[in-house]
Parts: sequence; structure tokens; C-alpha cells
Amino acid sequence: MIEKINLPKGLRHIAIIMDGNGRWAKQRSKNRIFGHRHGSKAVRAVAEACSQMGLEVLTLFAFSTENWARPKKEVDTLMKLFKEFLKKESKTILKNNMRFRITGQMHRLPNDVQKFAKELIDESNSNTGMILNLAVSYGGRLEITEAVKNICRQVIDGKISPDRVTEDTIGNNLWTSDLPNPDLLIRTSGEFRISNFMIWQIAYSEIYITEVLWPDFDKKELARALESFSKRKRRFGKVDE
Repeated sequence: MIEKINLPKGLRHIAIIMDGNGRWAKQRSKNRIFGHRHGSKAVRAVAEACSQMGLEVLTLFAFSTENWARPKKEVDTLMKLFKEFLKKESKTILKNNMRFRITGQMHRLPNDVQKFAKELIDESNSNTGMILNLAVSYGGRLEITEAVKNICRQVIDGKISPDRVTEDTIGNNLWTSDLPNPDLLIRTSGEFRISNFMIWQIAYSEIYITEVLWPDFDKKELARALESFSKRKRRFGKVDE
């Protein structure tokens, strides 16, 4: 049993594509909702571990803009599970001094889910620990599109010249403008794709793929990902000195 995980040097932000809930359930001859419910337990374990080791930001890809196209029954159940998570885990989040936030189209969530989310965001706002950032109704292309629209409005209003638009301008107009870019991107279930997740922010993120399905991703698997990260040489397009 791993008692403590040390935070590797230079690691401020971990982003995770939580994949494999459905397959995990299917392996056990259960429905997909069974897998989603157990996946929420992994969220708690990983969030607590990251908070305790002093990580600044943990972003979890919980629900994409494309996920709205899933069967209505599954979407409705996912929203119900999300509300249950907010109610049940609020004490854990506050106890661990975490700051809770949501990145994405929160206005598309059911009203009762929005209510619980906003309450937890407000209640944890004065905390000083790790930011637990859930990407909900989120899509990387949509985020960039909205940033471009916002910049266009600034150009029209004469606040900025088109020639003055830089990478920083775009970054400052993203939903995650106040967060550091992810240093490490973890994807569970062995799939080799980023699924429209933080496609601007992960330009130089280290990527770790594991065959482990999300409900089985625990502190031990997190430690393996961090060990892999600690052995990487991050050159950011440059060469070693």
C-alpha cells in the first residue's frame, strides 16, 4: 500500500481523461451506469491524493459537449450522479481545503445541478489548496471558438488591433485563462486520442496512457504516472544545454 506520493519537480497541473467506465461495467455484466457510479469513487481517491501531495490544479474531463448526444436515459442518469457527487463530496472537498470549479457550459446543466455546483464553488472559493476543476459540457474546439469570438468583439470595439493578437491573447481568452497549462495529461483505458480535450493547453504536456480502466485507477496507478513524468525531459521545442 502506498502511504505517500511525492510531487515531482515542475508538476503543477494534472489533467485526466477519465475513460473506461462503460467497459469496466461490461466486464462485470453490468450496465454503463454501474461503471459511472464506481468511477466517481476513483475521482474521490485521486483528488484526495493529489491534494495531499500539494498539486496546484487537477482537471478531470467529466462530460464532453459531444456526450449530450448519448441516449437521454444515460445523460439524465449522469446528471443525477453528478448532483449526487456534488452533495456527497462537498464535505471532502472543503475538508481538504480544495477550491472547486467547473470549466465548460455550466448553463446547459440541469438547474438543480447548477445550483449545487454554484454553491460549492462559492463555498470553497476562500480555500487556499488545490483547485479541483471539472470539465463539464466541455469541448476544446468550442472553447477556442468562443475565445476567437471574444477577441473579434474586442477588435470591433477598438480595444485591440488584429496585428496585436498573439498566442497570449488567445490563451487569455480561454475558459482556463487563470490556470497553468497541464504539465501531465493522463488517459485511462488505453485509448490513444485526446478527444477534443484542452487541445490548446496541452501543446507541451507530457502524455501518459494506461490500460487501466478509470474505476480501477487508484493511488498506485497515479504513482506510476508520476514516476513516468519524473523521468521525462521537458525541452519545450529546445535542446538540452
